[in-house]
Amino acid sequence: MRVTICAVGRLRQGPEKALFDDYTQRFDRTGRGLGLGPITLQEVEDRKGGGMAAEGARLAKAIPAGAAVCCLDERGKAMTSPDFAGQLGKWRDEGRSDLAVVIGGAEGIDPALRARADLALSFGPMVWPHMLARVMLAEQLYRAAAILAGAPYHRA
Repeated sequence: MRVTICAVGRLRQGPEKALFDDYTQRFDRTGRGLGLGPITLQEVEDRKGGGMAAEGARLAKAIPAGAAVCCLDERGKAMTSPDFAGQLGKWRDEGRSDLAVVIGGAEGIDPALRARADLALSFGPMVWPHMLARVMLAEQLYRAAAILAGAPYHRA
């Protein structure tokens, strides 16, 4: 199952990009034998004007056809890492060839796009900077692959 992260804005060089790249590479290596990966990043412009609906339309175009859709949303479901790993495994085992994880802009995700998601996922009630949320997502994807592989990275 390929994973596409669809996000508003550009991840520039710096510590967040270095961490993001590290965790996506780890995921790709660990997930390969599990039928997971690779991760690709589809960034859409965060242009002024048009608002959340325009961002939602650009994000929707970045989602692969037939993909399971997971939106990061502060109102979403808080999951444990093993539960998130189980959800990834379930989608993979159901034959989903793609997963799109959507990270909205400063105003959040367009309600129409959020409504079509298979899962709205929260990293807790706090709001996180979008670039840091990408790093946290990449780490959780790697952790999920490690859990599914039975690797010792996740210690509960």
